[in-house]
Amino acid sequence: MWVYTDKVKELFDNPKNVGEVENADGVGEVGSLSCGDALKLTFKLDKEGRIADAKFQTFGCASAIASSSALTEMIIGKTLEEAETITNQDIVEYLGGLPDKKMHCSVMGQEALRAAVANYRGEKLPKEDSDIVCECFGVTEKEIEDAILDNSLTTLEQVTDYTKAGGGCGSCHERIEGILQRTLGQGEAEVEPEKPAKSGLSNIQKMKLIEETLEREIQPTLAKDGGSIELVDIIGDRVLVSLRGACATCKASDITLKHYVESKLRELVTDNLVVEEVAQ
Repeated sequence: MWVYTDKVKELFDNPKNVGEVENADGVGEVGSLSCGDALKLTFKLDKEGRIADAKFQTFGCASAIASSSALTEMIIGKTLEEAETITNQDIVEYLGGLPDKKMHCSVMGQEALRAAVANYRGEKLPKEDSDIVCECFGVTEKEIEDAILDNSLTTLEQVTDYTKAGGGCGSCHERIEGILQRTLGQGEAEVEPEKPAKSGLSNIQKMKLIEETLEREIQPTLAKDGGSIELVDIIGDRVLVSLRGACATCKASDITLKHYVESKLRELVTDNLVVEEVAQ
């Protein structure tokens, strides 16, 4: 369970500046509904070039709503140059802190601000020319590099906390490790050799290994975004599961189930497994 500050709770219960500015001078849209987090930021300048009004529309958790609301309060009255100096860490400080697993919400706010300012100036964002590294959440190489440099990140887990990259199927972990090492000037990352596929397992051994893999490898990753998975039954090579929490309502649940859960079980247990979701 997440522990939120009083400021986060206040802005979640009574968010400020919700909506969309009419005839906005700048519009920034980041994230995606299919990934569970999306933010649209709009602002209007006054005659002196200061931000006279700013509003947001967001689809996400309490941290996303509070971070977006805080951002609008922080930029109103500032020039674009002053607003551009606001970082995700400034948003976190304004809120009195955020859980580690929710830091990506503050980063999303900073990215929306950059996108809105670029929109006003008719500029193209650097990330638009950057390759997508995490297909599950649409995170680019440039976004990962910026998060590493802006927040002094040093581990894959931190990159996931701040960007969500690597929080889905896990197939991009190797590439994220490489970006980490390169950005930190430490050369290419050392990649652990793949674990050999299990063979010759008895039914009892297979069932036990499936349970252990779900608990040790898969459950912690899903928990980062407020989700979980429950093992319902094992029938031959069919693994019947039920998604819980945020995973149960996520539009990307099919991707999570097949491209992460099933692939991880096939990697660590046996390559004949098929994962199916059942209602409970």
